[in-house]
Amino acid sequence: MADKIQNAYETSKNIYDDVLTQRNIFSKLYIKLFWSGTDDNDIARKVLSYVPDDFSGNLLDVPVGTAVFTENKWSSLKNAHITCIDYSMDMLEQARKRLGSHAHIKCIQGDVGNLQMENESVDTVVSMNGFHAFPDKQKAFHEIWRVLKPGGNFIACFYIRGKSKRTDWLVKNILAKKGWFSPPFQTEKELRDILQKLYKETDIHVDGSMVYFRCVK
Repeated sequence: MADKIQNAYETSKNIYDDVLTQRNIFSKLYIKLFWSGTDDNDIARKVLSYVPDDFSGNLLDVPVGTAVFTENKWSSLKNAHITCIDYSMDMLEQARKRLGSHAHIKCIQGDVGNLQMENESVDTVVSMNGFHAFPDKQKAFHEIWRVLKPGGNFIACFYIRGKSKRTDWLVKNILAKKGWFSPPFQTEKELRDILQKLYKETDIHVDGSMVYFRCVK
């Protein structure tokens, strides 16, 4: 499974940003047809708005992907200490090109299911468009909770099933088989149950087949 995910993101590295940011007519049609027109740019803005412009703590971004959405925000947080992790070296190399010149940001290869970080060492964890790719989501939820400080924020967005038959078909029959997505996938209710058991505060929103939220440990 790990090799399948690596290979999938290596082969897609030249189209990943175009699809997410809807830079051309074909990506716009794909989003409209299969994702109910959900605008990843808008969701990214909402997710990043949870991080204050004067944030100065320890922030973990996993998976960083290509940093297409986070480059400007992370670059501006000069007083923060930001660790960007991705399992895919191809995604990570693109993130390094965008973020590598900033002393307060480090990009390292790693596994969200086995974070090489101390317990309660991070103020904020951000996970954009990543959970649907993680093969062991239970470990990912646990590891993120483990490294967060009490009162810390878990901020994320990703695919949930059960909102659109067309999207669910695409994910099951194409994206998962290619390795871009990894089952199992939560429904909105299943996700709410997981987050509410782990966190004392949850602010959860759904846009088409995408969910975005902020939780407080």
